[in-house]
Amino acid sequence: MKKKRFGLSMSLLLTAGLILGGCGQQGQEEPKTDEGKASEFSVAMVTDVGGIDDKSFNQSAWEGLQKFGEENGLKKGKGGYDYLQSQSDADYATNLNKLVRNDFDLIFGIGFLMTDAITEIAEQKPDNKFAIVDSVVEKPNVASITFKEHEGSFLVGVVAGLMTKTNKIGFVGGMEIPLIEKFESGFIAGVKAVNPNATVEVQYAGAFDKADKGKAIASSMYASGIDVIYHAAGATGNGVFSEAIDLKKQDPNKEIWVIGVDRDQYEEGKVPGTDKSVTLTSMVKRVDVAVYDLATKTKNGNFPGGQAVEYGLKEDGVGIAPTTKNNVPEDVLKQVDEWKQKIINGEVKVPTTRAELK
Repeated sequence: MKKKRFGLSMSLLLTAGLILGGCGQQGQEEPKTDEGKASEFSVAMVTDVGGIDDKSFNQSAWEGLQKFGEENGLKKGKGGYDYLQSQSDADYATNLNKLVRNDFDLIFGIGFLMTDAITEIAEQKPDNKFAIVDSVVEKPNVASITFKEHEGSFLVGVVAGLMTKTNKIGFVGGMEIPLIEKFESGFIAGVKAVNPNATVEVQYAGAFDKADKGKAIASSMYASGIDVIYHAAGATGNGVFSEAIDLKKQDPNKEIWVIGVDRDQYEEGKVPGTDKSVTLTSMVKRVDVAVYDLATKTKNGNFPGGQAVEYGLKEDGVGIAPTTKNNVPEDVLKQVDEWKQKIINGEVKVPTTRAELK
């Protein structure tokens, strides 16, 4: 009788143990569920050598990414929004791979120089989503963002052609590549459209991160009588501003100007101790808008993989900075608007290469 009771007691204990064990297992599994994970989204970018504070292209892209992150309640860092800065082209693939390992849902490569690295990593990581700005990579997991820089450059060329007093104008490029040739060709076309007598001297620095080289080129140009310089040189262009500001401090009456690029660079041209700026205008390329737009589309399940999305005057992807009115008179701005409408309407086709310019 005792044996039967003992056996019954053991059975009850075992049954209770199994029930409790089952409850315990269910409780342990709850934290592992992916419920709510689908609503999370992380995005990051890799800069080219210009860096995050180039006051130009990379900085504009980061501003767009910051806006996206903040509006979607994301925190800076892993699992939210972030960037990695490249010190040389050798860092591109390494930085992209690092962001892949950190499980970012969308990874931007900022700049034409990152074409090869994006192509390589996208092939290696077909399940990851990438985007490149200022180039086209024909891969199903890469969205390409391009701009009609030549259209915006034409408009600032109109400003330069109408505002120059010496009929001598300069263009400083970063690297002599097809992308920057679009800036150069559109700019010269704009100058010549309104001032056939003007000459445009073109020089390339060979890099986007050499402010000292930009300053030296600007010094030589201003000394030769050039009074307006348009730069499409990233951080190298900071040297152009530096030289113009130095000359303006030495002689406040000296009429020399810089035309900024990619973002409104009016503040970069401020002359210390005055309320003046040497920035005549800026060709604004809305990299921030494009980055924000593509991140939003991807988050909403509309990633345009394998496609090239182009932003021009018609799409408000390029244009001139609103601060242009600070140094440019109304009659010049009116002419700029007229040329803008001609381009949008298809009456004027802006050249993208030197061959088309000729």
